[in-house]
Amino acid sequence: MQLKPSDAIRAIQITSRFPSVHGAPVHIGLPSAIGIADLAKPDYGDAVPVNSDELPVFWACGVTPQAVIAAAKLPFAITHAPGLMLVTDLRNKQLAVL
Repeated sequence: MQLKPSDAIRAIQITSRFPSVHGAPVHIGLPSAIGIADLAKPDYGDAVPVNSDELPVFWACGVTPQAVIAAAKLPFAITHAPGLMLVTDLRNKQLAVL
């Protein structure tokens, strides 16, 4: 995801309250600092262009555990797909830590 700096700050403020449901970004800016050589060539999904007034913002993702599950050759696992997340009846106030 790419955000203007002020929006990145607000995203951190909002999402850090919910560590059990993705939580705050794990990294902002400089993709090479976390091993990403080229944002235009993601390992999974579509490339997202970053404009000159924006910062790349990175959240933890369910794709990594899915890759581990596939490599482990488990006979069964429940995961998610992009745009098809788990929906529960839990309220945000039940998930918030602040």
